[in-house]
Amino acid sequence: MPITRELLIGGKDVPAASGRTAVDVNPYTGEVYATVAAAGPEDVARAVAAADAAFAGWAALAPFARRAIFLRAADLLDARGEQVAEVMAHEAGGTRPWAFFNVALAANILREAAAAVTAPRGEVLNAQEEGTLGLAVREPLGVVAAFAPWNAPVILGVRAVAAPLAAGNTVVVKPSEDAPIACGLLVADVLREAGLPDGVLNVVTNAREDAAAIAEALIADPRVRAVNFTGSTPVGRIVGTHAATRLKPAVLELGGKNAVIVLADADVDHAVDAVTFSVFMNSGQICMSGDRILVHASLAEEFTQKFVAKVAALGTGDPTHPRTVVGPLVSTAAAQRVAALVQDAVARGATVLTGGGEPEGAVHPATVLTGVPEEADLHHAEAFGPVCVLDTFTDDDSAVAVANDTDNGLTCGIITENATHGLAVARRVHTGIVHINDQSVADEPHAPFGGVKASGYGRFGGRWGIEAFSNTRWVTIATQQPHYPF
Repeated sequence: MPITRELLIGGKDVPAASGRTAVDVNPYTGEVYATVAAAGPEDVARAVAAADAAFAGWAALAPFARRAIFLRAADLLDARGEQVAEVMAHEAGGTRPWAFFNVALAANILREAAAAVTAPRGEVLNAQEEGTLGLAVREPLGVVAAFAPWNAPVILGVRAVAAPLAAGNTVVVKPSEDAPIACGLLVADVLREAGLPDGVLNVVTNAREDAAAIAEALIADPRVRAVNFTGSTPVGRIVGTHAATRLKPAVLELGGKNAVIVLADADVDHAVDAVTFSVFMNSGQICMSGDRILVHASLAEEFTQKFVAKVAALGTGDPTHPRTVVGPLVSTAAAQRVAALVQDAVARGATVLTGGGEPEGAVHPATVLTGVPEEADLHHAEAFGPVCVLDTFTDDDSAVAVANDTDNGLTCGIITENATHGLAVARRVHTGIVHINDQSVADEPHAPFGGVKASGYGRFGGRWGIEAFSNTRWVTIATQQPHYPF
């Protein structure tokens, strides 16, 4: 029997006001895994009202009491590995290693949030007036509208709420229709069990056809003071426009068209392992996945031979099988979209080194292409699947030019045994994140995470996350009566 879940509003599980529901489908089997409430605008208003009512109490709660909730939640999440593995496999086709990685990183995001609660916040300023003390004080914003995506559901579900809550805000989260439990309701379950007060975190699930209306209703509500969105660049543009029209600050972490550059002094075996992980972890459905692999011409033959052989041997198929690396994409439609990108590239002259062909349901073969021309859709579009394009370069200038030839700018990997050389190249790459002698996929809770250009704006992680979801106020204290000219 499918799981049944309702909305979470004001600490209570409640049906949608309309009584409507939506199905949550297993992408590998095609079977219905869960049925969730399908919210309407009236449910959004209820959730925002609950968050608004809870704001004053949550913001005033002693920092150590708030910190204790995050620490308990981290431990509770750590203990839920098996549950998360089951939910992620059924909802989004996630493999077991990917699920347990989600648990570990998400738990540490909660611990970093706990640390941020009691970290020093604000500054003492020099004042122009004699006898006056100036303060720069950080204070929470109010209700934050959060949008959590399906691809790294527990990591990004936690990240959607952790920093806003740590800063003293309350949250209404709209999880993805493709993983409403893993990136919304499960996260809320953990925080509720840890002692989060009623109304501080509310979850509004919806039917796919209502997504745009629910998002707009949530952002437009005047009680919502900020927006937190992780997802694709096209949807991010819409969300950012809604927020900007209403003069609400937003943090947008959007898509990537990421390069991994293998310099001439790289260790080839390390490079092969690093690139394989970068491209095919979670079947390439990570915003940081390596789409473009740029290899120095002097290493191209050896790298290509070893890389193609490794990719061809990757376990593919059932996400619950312990040896599966490339599981199903989030849906059959997603696999068909990736296949269309590959077919278009081949039709325009690209060569398939391994993979290609038609997907089996939602499972697309691990694919490596070379010679993809500029007019191919794949040259510009984010693959977001188990596909990469292999190319060569002869000098740093040409590698940097290709890496920067994209509207996006999220992350980059530079494989080299010479850190000085790697740093010189890294300084020229236009991304928010770059990893030297490592690949493009990495995330640490205390580090500033985010992109440039069409990959979004704002930063998650550590103090940057707190700053993103709080206001800085200038407060002065006159220790003696000021003099006025009239």
